Amino acid sequence: MSETFSTFSLKPGDAAPPFTLPAPDGSLHRLEDVAGTCGTLVVFACNHCPYVIHLAEILGDLGREWEERGVKVVAISSNDIANYPQDSPALMAKFAKESGWDFPYLYDATQEVAKAYGAACTPDFFLFDGDRRLFYAGQFDETRPRCGQTPDGSDLKTAIKAMLGGGSPVTNPRPSSGCNIKWIPGE
Repeated sequence: MSETFSTFSLKPGDAAPPFTLPAPDGSLHRLEDVAGTCGTLVVFACNHCPYVIHLAEILGDLGREWEERGVKVVAISSNDIANYPQDSPALMAKFAKESGWDFPYLYDATQEVAKAYGAACTPDFFLFDGDRRLFYAGQFDETRPRCGQTPDGSDLKTAIKAMLGGGSPVTNPRPSSGCNIKWIPGE
């Protein structure tokens, strides 16, 4: 496992790149179908990353809380499943259920969506406002696996509160950190 820090290709105010991706059950979901009226959080995740596992349960809890406020969450796995079969769609539904994720968990087989967003690691967070314009791209909170601290999503909560309150985007947010997205060789 190597820790990586994302560099964002999207800038505040940029439109969310559209997507149509399958869930593990084969149903297709478009960005406009999963977007919230007040905001949308796009999370690049996977099943095996210790950084994702570290915050998966609280993300599920916060996802339910935020949805009540008009902010929906969607998770996307873009990892190469030929070399990382533990991230396969067949195991995604189980991981989502065990983590308490009530939001869609979609699979990006071509990795084109991850590239369009500039995602670099798991987890990687992109918060869009009600017009689907980038408001925040950064870390969940200061905690890391094996740090002895319980994740609480404080950085993301601050961004969502500012967005819902009509505030300005966080300046110089700390980038997400986690495991590299497992890119398909030669892609």
